[in-house]
Amino acid sequence: MQFWQDKVVLVTGGSSGLGRIVAEAFSKAGAKLALVGLETAQVEQAAQELRAGGGDVLSLPADITRPPDVDRLMAETLNRFGRLDVLVNNAGRSMRGKVLDTTPEQFRELMELNLIALVRMTRAAAPHLIEQRGHVVNIGSLAAKSASRWVGAYPATKFAVAAYSQQLRLELGPQGLHVLLVCPGPIQRKDARLYPLAGLEDVPEAARAPGAGVQVHAISPQWLAGAILRACERRQPELVVPAKARLLFAISQLCPTLGDWIVRRKTP
Repeated sequence: MQFWQDKVVLVTGGSSGLGRIVAEAFSKAGAKLALVGLETAQVEQAAQELRAGGGDVLSLPADITRPPDVDRLMAETLNRFGRLDVLVNNAGRSMRGKVLDTTPEQFRELMELNLIALVRMTRAAAPHLIEQRGHVVNIGSLAAKSASRWVGAYPATKFAVAAYSQQLRLELGPQGLHVLLVCPGPIQRKDARLYPLAGLEDVPEAARAPGAGVQVHAISPQWLAGAILRACERRQPELVVPAKARLLFAISQLCPTLGDWIVRRKTP
């Protein structure tokens, strides 16, 4: 029997982008899916496409920044499948802006989605995951390890996700919970999505691109999804892509001045 056969995977932000690709990878490996997204039509369309490929998929439109929605989607998942083996905390977003131009309210709004909703989902799922010796997959970013310019509150939220992931590993790893922090660079997309810079005239045009223009090759989401499944099977603590970015992270810890110089050279 395949490793993922009949296991139950809940993916937030699962109706589009990387979340959709990760959900498809788990489904093809034999897992059952609870697919969570904000827009009802988009979630149902993604679920229907996965069902057409033979997947067993529960579509769950929900706003995970709202506690009642989280309680409902968790209850519906357990009612349908009777267990939960994997939580993929994929929902989140980036932003653009200079750090001093980013207001406290903007920090709070992004933190609510990128961290607080992730914490809320993890707390709701943890007892069921521990019972199955299951997995929490937190989608971070290279910005979770090394901040960059022109991305407003984004690095602060992703650094927090990295710290939370380590705390989970330390406290709940001995109880059987596997926690994987995924730190990818820019992801390839079919649509060349560019961030608007209206009112952000001081931000370089190159920062509109995914990754705020960082000089690394875009990552295939299909490849990354496969790497996530393999990392879960091996119960790895982290997955950093590209792997060579770990050198920058180490340099930044040992010599922040040199680390900052490298970041400036590799970003607009």
